[in-house]
Amino acid sequence: MRVIAGEAHGQRLKAPRGLATRPATARVRESIFSRLAVRLDFAGIRVLDVFAGSGSLGIEALSRGAEHATFIDSSRAAASAIAANLARLGLRLRARVMMQEVRSALRELGAERARFDLVFVDAPYRNDMSAEVLRLLAEMGLIARGGWIVVGQSRRAPEPPAACGEFDRPMVARLGDHRIAFYRREETAPGES
Repeated sequence: MRVIAGEAHGQRLKAPRGLATRPATARVRESIFSRLAVRLDFAGIRVLDVFAGSGSLGIEALSRGAEHATFIDSSRAAASAIAANLARLGLRLRARVMMQEVRSALRELGAERARFDLVFVDAPYRNDMSAEVLRLLAEMGLIARGGWIVVGQSRRAPEPPAACGEFDRPMVARLGDHRIAFYRREETAPGES
C-alpha cells in the first residue's frame, strides 16, 4: 500500500497485522480523491479519519496539502501503525491519533469545538455504524460549513440516508463491492444569505 499523490507520493504505508483492518485499496482511494480534487482544495484543510485503520485516507489528504489530520481507531495495532506511518513520512506534527471508541472520541472532539473540512468514515463491514457516525458528526457540530464527508461501505450494507441534518448527499459511487457516498454540509445556515 502506497501514498498515491502529493509530498509523500509513492511512500509505503504500514497496515496493522491481522484481519480486523481492511485498508482502502489504491483503486478506492484514487476514486475518492479524484472526485474530491475537483470539488475541494486540500491546502490548509483539517481532516478527520474515523475507523482509520492504517490511516491511508487521512495520510493521503496530508500528503496533498491538508494542514492537520485527526485519526480515530479503537485498535492498539491500528493506532500504532498510524503513528509509525506518520513518523516515517515526517507528518507526525500535523496529526493527532486518538485510540478510542468512536462515540467517545467524537464526543471529546465536540467538547473541544473541533471543526473539520473533510471527514472519512470507513466503518467495519460487519458492524456498519455509518448512519450513527453521520448523526454524531451533525450533533457534535464537527463539520465546517461547506465541509465534505466520505462514507465507505460494503454494497451489501444498508445505504446511508440521502440527507442527514445539514448534510446533503450529492453523489454515490460504486466500485466493485464498495459503495462510496459523498456528503456536503451547506455553505450557509438556513435563513442566511
